[in-house]
Amino acid sequence: MTRSTAPDAETRVHLGLGSNLGDRRRNIERAVALLGERMKVELVSKLYETPPMYEEHQPRFLNAVCRCAAPPVPRDLLRLIQEIEAALGRVPAPKNSPRPLDIDILLYGPLVLDEPDLVIPHPGIAERPFVLVPLAEIDPDVVHQVTGKTAAEMLADLAPEPTAALPYDPLP
Repeated sequence: MTRSTAPDAETRVHLGLGSNLGDRRRNIERAVALLGERMKVELVSKLYETPPMYEEHQPRFLNAVCRCAAPPVPRDLLRLIQEIEAALGRVPAPKNSPRPLDIDILLYGPLVLDEPDLVIPHPGIAERPFVLVPLAEIDPDVVHQVTGKTAAEMLADLAPEPTAALPYDPLP
């Protein structure tokens, strides 16, 4: 089900990036660089270290959100994301397994899409501090197309525990 017009060539897209295997910082930095080779990366949040949310017995994650000017077709972006994930070592595994890189399409301009393998906006945004903290950092007024709430409002709704995402500041 699509509930809006197709995005144009300069659609603002928000992507969530996460890594909990290998050199987590490097994985996210490489992913952003590879995204930047194919589209304009406008903003990137700080890195946040977060506990795993659904499968708790695995390493902690580093997470970030970036805002990009995306290709006009969401499936093209999905293919690009999957190529980048594979290039950085992601292999097929059960859902919520540890991984060197995970990239999620969070928001895709005005698009609302509900297909078996692609749902936009991402259905987990409103419950995930590891998404909302960096999203609200870079774009607090961006509106979720289904809830009608801004990133800042969704983050406030998580109170009193939005600090489950803490800025990552590794020791030198």
